[in-house]
Amino acid sequence: MSRALRPLGLVALFVLLWQGVVSLTGIPGFLLPAPARVAETLWTSRALLAEHAAITAAEVLIGLGLGAFLGWWAAILLAASPFARGILRPMLVFSQAIPVFALAPILTLWLGYGLWSKVAMALLIIFFPVNSAFFDALMRTPPAWLGMARVMGGGFWRVMWRIRVPAALPGFASGLRLAAVYAPIGAIIGEWVGASKGLGYLMLLANGRAKADLMFAALLVLAVLTLLLHAAIDAACNRALRGRT
Repeated sequence: MSRALRPLGLVALFVLLWQGVVSLTGIPGFLLPAPARVAETLWTSRALLAEHAAITAAEVLIGLGLGAFLGWWAAILLAASPFARGILRPMLVFSQAIPVFALAPILTLWLGYGLWSKVAMALLIIFFPVNSAFFDALMRTPPAWLGMARVMGGGFWRVMWRIRVPAALPGFASGLRLAAVYAPIGAIIGEWVGASKGLGYLMLLANGRAKADLMFAALLVLAVLTLLLHAAIDAACNRALRGRT
């Protein structure tokens, strides 16, 4: 019970501080609306927010699924092939030197203003954390386990699937947990660059019309969506890892 009440207490403290800043400074509502005003907008614009949140959620989930899938198989390829490590690993590391945000206009130009340019942005942000965490875990398989497998006559791929991959699953789970937090960033950046739907688009629209209450409401919905996604991924990973033991 205390663990459940602690986050609620932090939220309540944040709201009180927010209200205190608004009350004491007299800041205009179009710059920082009061919490009650944002709560009212959340209710009165719930259908609009739900419509745009569904679009963003779809972009995030598809990007997360594709990024996790590609990151998994790329990590296995890198762990299995020294040639692939020598060629692809430096390329993957170098790719992180390019700000992913700078690629959003290019992806929008290539893939259009629809769903797939946002999915591609989410995928690019997700891929490297998943791939890196899983690859590092695969390469840290205890040498004693590998030596025992070789003594028992285990082939390369049999050792990979029966020993190295199961031992590396906690690393893959760590990458997924990070990806669950990063995925909405890619989708929102893509929507800011070019979109006609989604929470990022709604935030820009509200900002352009000086509707700060709607912009804050969309931001809160995005935060809740991210927290729910992270909680779902964390629970699924914990359940899978418990089932493995």
